Amino acid sequence: MRVLVTGGAGFIGSHVVDALRAHGHEPLVFDVREDPAADVRDPAAVADALSDVDAVCHQAAMVGLGNGVADAAEYVSHNDLGTAVLLAAMAGAGVQRLVLAGSMVVYGEGRYACARHGVVRPGPRAVADLDAGRFEPLCPACGEGLSPGLVGEDAPLDPRNVYATTKLAQEHLSSAWARATGGSAVSLRYHNVYGPRMPRDTPYAGVASFFRSALARGESPRVFEDGRQRRDFVHVRDVAAANLAALEARSEAGALTAYNTGSGVPHTVGEMARALAAAYGGPEPVVTGEFRLGDVRHITADSARLRAELGWKPQVEFQDGMREFARAGLREP
Repeated sequence: MRVLVTGGAGFIGSHVVDALRAHGHEPLVFDVREDPAADVRDPAAVADALSDVDAVCHQAAMVGLGNGVADAAEYVSHNDLGTAVLLAAMAGAGVQRLVLAGSMVVYGEGRYACARHGVVRPGPRAVADLDAGRFEPLCPACGEGLSPGLVGEDAPLDPRNVYATTKLAQEHLSSAWARATGGSAVSLRYHNVYGPRMPRDTPYAGVASFFRSALARGESPRVFEDGRQRRDFVHVRDVAAANLAALEARSEAGALTAYNTGSGVPHTVGEMARALAAAYGGPEPVVTGEFRLGDVRHITADSARLRAELGWKPQVEFQDGMREFARAGLREP
């Protein structure tokens, strides 16, 4: 296939490009890092890029929590307007296959179970609780502690910050495009992706990048809250392989299918920081008790659907990936 990869010069996009080439496809990189005119919000530039294209892998996005609502317009412009322009151009060009870089942030908090009330959905955590170091969400019915579990794709969607809201809007736009055109759309809801070529020292990078950048400066990684918040750290090459599997699959026409894309093995942020520091040979992490409004406590999802339907399986084990990442080069933002 001839595949247009928006954001193809970025962290994840560049690995997708590598995977496509390795499997005999022809990736076309559309990225402002390589060409300032390659703005996904520019209808003319996007229309030109779609000439003779068989599929689109849409990785271009503004990521991370950012600065609350202060940069909401920028997030909506890059993520949602950009996606709308791309989809309109795809409809005009007759391109009917899309793989979208989705995110697990669309779920908000993860899945929780109460011993008395079964599966429950706690609301956003109160600032007073976070200030007091009470980080675990409680049962909204009885106020007792909860047990975190894995989120499936059919769980209620509850984005809790601007970035998460724009990622859900991307899915809705893609679903509307699929219904209107008979195209097929897949959203890969990424977990915490890490690995070579991650950008250094940027407010929009993931926590793994912050820890790795600190170690490179000879500093201790600063772990927020109590370090026990659970995430799923998935290697970027495994994510690229998931994109390849989604592009090559026979997806349902006229619909969007969502797949959680994670390693399937939860780790705490503190565990990740310690593993990375040990692999790097740097100072031990420091647990600070700080927090960011908009962060959720635990979010780990079940990726069984992706494994079963597309035959994808992550190949990079956590410890192996952390050892590689500890010595991998980081790119400039």
